[in-house]
Amino acid sequence: MRDEPPTTPGSGIATSAPAPAARRSLPVTGHKFFILFLFLLAELILFPYLGNSQGTRYYFVRALGIIVSLITIYAISFRRSIILIAMFLAIPTMVEHSAFLRARIGSVSTVNVILSFVFDVFVIVIIFRRVYARDNPTAETIFGAVCIYLLTGFTFARLYAILAAVQPHAFYLDPTINQHSTPAVFDFIYFSFGSMTTAGVSGIAAVSPQVRSLSIIESILGVLYLAVMISRLMGAYRTDHAGAGNS
Repeated sequence: MRDEPPTTPGSGIATSAPAPAARRSLPVTGHKFFILFLFLLAELILFPYLGNSQGTRYYFVRALGIIVSLITIYAISFRRSIILIAMFLAIPTMVEHSAFLRARIGSVSTVNVILSFVFDVFVIVIIFRRVYARDNPTAETIFGAVCIYLLTGFTFARLYAILAAVQPHAFYLDPTINQHSTPAVFDFIYFSFGSMTTAGVSGIAAVSPQVRSLSIIESILGVLYLAVMISRLMGAYRTDHAGAGNS
């Protein structure tokens, strides 16, 4: 004999058994790009104060760089295959933090810098596809778009470090402004973000044609990316506003 579904008291309507409660996710799982943005910003802010120091402060920045790499993997952990590829590419990146975050780049670390560059490009592509595949951008996708912007600046800084290692005289440091004659890591970061934002830099200049060409490309990409991001956000706003007006 088939069991009948239970009925509520006072009515003849049958009700089914309550569905099992859905698993609750942690609050941070829905804010991956926001967390990555905070750590990228922290690395950019703290490096000028701690990057060139020695002792405990140096190891703190070094650990922060490794944590940023791990959070980057977490931010793009959408599929198992992506996680495996990201973990494989992140190994030289985390090793590189022991050399890349030092004051100067040596030829020994050039290979690790190149592999770190590959990891950065892979992360940017994954986040870009994730962010711009959504029709209705949210606050999380906006933070993802900002993460792409910051990661692009760090990625070009690695490229400048590679060129400086291959061409020792690719950059010129003004001795009246700088206390060192060889470009340091933060000089590349400063030059990269100055080129990308078209704000310009002082105290460091591109000497080799390769660096000048790369600086032009970064400036063009920075302007185009901001234009695309703003136009997409405005388009989404107009669509939502038009839909609300018709309802």
